[in-house]
Amino acid sequence: MIGKHSFNLIRMEIVRNGILSGLVLALLIGPVFFTLIQTSIERGFRSGAWVALGISVSDTVYILISYLGLYQFFESPVARERLSYVGGGILILFGAYYLFVKSRNMLNFHPEHIKVRSALRLVAKGFLINGLSPMVLLFWIGTVGFASTEFGYTKPWQAFLYFSAIILTVFATDLLKAKLADKLRLLITPKAIQRLNILMGSALIFFGFRLIFYADTLSLH
Repeated sequence: MIGKHSFNLIRMEIVRNGILSGLVLALLIGPVFFTLIQTSIERGFRSGAWVALGISVSDTVYILISYLGLYQFFESPVARERLSYVGGGILILFGAYYLFVKSRNMLNFHPEHIKVRSALRLVAKGFLINGLSPMVLLFWIGTVGFASTEFGYTKPWQAFLYFSAIILTVFATDLLKAKLADKLRLLITPKAIQRLNILMGSALIFFGFRLIFYADTLSLH
């Protein structure tokens, strides 16, 4: 039998490992990072917070898929190849919109007049940008495997604590990013916002083509 004190120490260790893993994940830069920063600068902290929530919901869904074993379908090279093509194509379309449409509408940008968009739309935006890449699913599959083999978190309550700590840590750091970006909101010029949208569009197009290239490599196996 494990004493109450020892059990609490085990729980604290699991949470600590989850926080450390979450901090590592928060340092990764991808299309999600650019989306969060762009939304926060253009529309404020509240909008960025809703996008951050969508990102966390997407990660939670992928963790559940990985943990429950449904990832076996996505481990098929054919399924991953198709996912990469679809995800890459959608990212390119998002990028083209920001690069050629959104950036041209920024010359009359006045951040103090921008209203918060529908929370559901913003959550969906974060969910889609994060969930479009099969690499996110593969990352969580690897993390689930690592937690089971390296840390020995094979019991449901252990996995729940560990991944809850990761998600909450990433969400907290995303809120911090959104808040810092919001602080710059009233200090930047319309030209700077236009350049930010160009950067955002270029980044999404880059990641989209990288996903499609990844799909091509899958077909070689």
